[in-house]
Amino acid sequence: MQAHGNANPLETGNDDLERYALEECIKRQRIDHRTSVLVTPAGHGELAIKFARLGADVVLGDTLAVQKEIEAFILAGEWRNEMCFAECDFANIADEIPGEPFDIVVIRRGLCNLRYDEARKIVRQMLLKLRIGGKLFVSVLGLHSELGDGYGDHDQRVEARYASLSPAMAKKYGITEPLCLYSERNLFMLLLEAGASVLRTMTSTYGNVKGIAVRV
Repeated sequence: MQAHGNANPLETGNDDLERYALEECIKRQRIDHRTSVLVTPAGHGELAIKFARLGADVVLGDTLAVQKEIEAFILAGEWRNEMCFAECDFANIADEIPGEPFDIVVIRRGLCNLRYDEARKIVRQMLLKLRIGGKLFVSVLGLHSELGDGYGDHDQRVEARYASLSPAMAKKYGITEPLCLYSERNLFMLLLEAGASVLRTMTSTYGNVKGIAVRV
């Protein structure tokens, strides 16, 4: 349940996308009384707790490598009836994730570790794990954020973009693996090409990109 770094451009705290996702949960709870939510990668669990406090059933999706850590986090808190772990490895998405179909799926930066065509495939698979009318909330690291300074593939088309950060940024944020950074238009097209109906995209204060889409 580790996150890359803790400085502003990686936005580990509250942001607009989380606010929209939580507002969606509140609206659905008024009607259905038991909203199902998938958060992946799990991060440190703060967002899952916020959903649980609203009365949602929350699945923390992540790799088997962190299963014990996540389950210990769940057992140590007061949310064991509202939360559970499920394997959700972007390298091999399971045909069925416990708890699906979901009302809300939140993808938190994990797509940046994939090439664009792989990310598009994952988004399509995650859309199919939503109910019809369910919403997908996606956050990706921005090409025009601080992370883009000295980024090797800055001028490449997004389909070919997959490179390491500059040495200075890699050291600052502890990110050594190649990434695909996104512009707002790149994320819009990713969601559209995956078959989603795009409700909105936005760029944060720190240059990162968010999107909200619905399964139709």
